[in-house]
Amino acid sequence: MRIAIQMDPIGPINIDADSTFRLAEEAQARGHELFYYTPEHLSFRDGRVMARGWPLAVRRVEGDHYTLGERRDVDLSEFDVVWLRQDPPFDMFYITTTHLLQRIHPQTLVVNDPFWVRNYPEKLLVLDFPDLTPPTTIARDLDTIREFKDAHGDIILKPLYGNGGAGVFRLTESDRNLASLHEMFTGFSREPLIAQKFLPDVSNGDKRIILVNGDPVGAVNRVPAEGETRSNMHVGGRPEKIGLSDRDREICAAIGPLLREKGQVFVGIDVIGDYLTEINVTSPTGIQELERFDGVNVAAQIWEAIEAKRA
Repeated sequence: MRIAIQMDPIGPINIDADSTFRLAEEAQARGHELFYYTPEHLSFRDGRVMARGWPLAVRRVEGDHYTLGERRDVDLSEFDVVWLRQDPPFDMFYITTTHLLQRIHPQTLVVNDPFWVRNYPEKLLVLDFPDLTPPTTIARDLDTIREFKDAHGDIILKPLYGNGGAGVFRLTESDRNLASLHEMFTGFSREPLIAQKFLPDVSNGDKRIILVNGDPVGAVNRVPAEGETRSNMHVGGRPEKIGLSDRDREICAAIGPLLREKGQVFVGIDVIGDYLTEINVTSPTGIQELERFDGVNVAAQIWEAIEAKRA
């Protein structure tokens, strides 16, 4: 197949952790042809969705992990698959790319389905499953957030469309910084904030469970660094091997059918204790850590699901 990958610049990536690199590596091993471009070079011209980028070859050599062919413009409708893999923030630039890619889907299979990526961002899709999630509020109004904090005492406050643990704050019952944080956030963004009841089980780890076409294939536990609340690996969280609990499987069984129906082939959910906190559909990570811990080829399972859809 002809595969186009829309991603952030490939040069600086960590080839031992980056999920997009692993997907490209597996596609190449399966005989597929790769083309790479960054989202800045996606455009709509003369009635066509176009991208300006390069034929791509990858290899697992640190510092020499890719080769680009001659730069050229391509019509993405002529490809079999387009991967939507740039990282958030989930802003209007990101949303615009989903609108453009939607124009070629499903004749060209866009993974994950851009319509539902746009309508199901990570911290909003969980609202469809209140029985699985901790108490949550989404608001820009300070009084509403303050009432939530008064009701639950110890809370997590973060940007609604943030990623990678950036801007995540824990406010304990005695903390007096809510007004200052609200002032800071609203000073540079018009987006609401999301507040959730703090879950003490996070000290034991924040579990990243990977689902392929709605079915769980394994999990990685991410343990916060000493003195940290955040467990994201971007901010020092330590990955550990872990299995799926009965509660994890219950959560996956509840959300899996919706993910399959909406074309979300590769999804990473976050579970703390018994609670679902996020459903990551934009550019989930964790493939390489899971493959190392469990000895499974997750990338191959993802490609098998995509190849079946194209067939």
